[in-house]
Amino acid sequence: MEKQWEQFIFVAAVLVITFLISLVFRFLVGRFIKGAARKLKVDPTRYNFFKNAVDFILFFVAIVIIFRSIPSLRTYGTGLLTGAGVLAAIVGFASQSAFSNIISGIFLVIFKPFSVGDRVKIGQSYTGDVEDITLRHTVIKDFENRRIIMPNSVISNETIINSTTVDEKICVFIEVAVSLKTNLDRAILIIEDEAQKHRYFIENRTELEIQRGEHPVMVRVLTFLNGGILLRAYVWSRNATDAFDLKCDLNKSIKERFDKEGIELADMQYQVVTKSL
Repeated sequence: MEKQWEQFIFVAAVLVITFLISLVFRFLVGRFIKGAARKLKVDPTRYNFFKNAVDFILFFVAIVIIFRSIPSLRTYGTGLLTGAGVLAAIVGFASQSAFSNIISGIFLVIFKPFSVGDRVKIGQSYTGDVEDITLRHTVIKDFENRRIIMPNSVISNETIINSTTVDEKICVFIEVAVSLKTNLDRAILIIEDEAQKHRYFIENRTELEIQRGEHPVMVRVLTFLNGGILLRAYVWSRNATDAFDLKCDLNKSIKERFDKEGIELADMQYQVVTKSL
């Protein structure tokens, strides 16, 4: 009789402890999910199954402990534990990708490499504006107005370039290859003039640089090419959108100005020579 009472007290204690752990866990996880869902603008009830799943696991473990602790039920406890291991392996393998995306989505909320509305480049392939962030995926609108649905786990493993974070100003590289016989000083003056006339050009010199007389647009002789010289201009614009328009417009206006003033672009033709052995 005394043995039965001890077993009863043990079972009650295990269930009470499990219930208390469940309450604390549901409270903490519930607060976190509500906060994350508020930032992501999604319905937090969509993710309540996580709390229910953890509750199930906690009470299942408690039942296994109880069965394993009572000699007459130990065989059933071992069977439950073995079956649970097989089931957990199957479910874990099947849901590995989904859980990876969700965990990555939570990390995106916590560490905030980008927000909705930011212009980003993901890896080497995708550039656009962040339109939506969910716990599973991120939606990016590219320049062709297409929606790119990227799993969060993929984004977490890629390099992210955020053109909107803190300072939106962009320095655009305008590269022009001129012929070897070009008057470089004249070519540089034309590039500087065309850049400063553009509506999206902004002044980015410091007071000290202005006092020293540095040019608003810096043009460097970058390198010698096969048949030409490469010039690079560093032109500042307000944001990534303006910078793209500025670069396209300058490529056109510089070419037209060079044609008007008789400045030749580099002839990048290659001659292939074959020799017989």
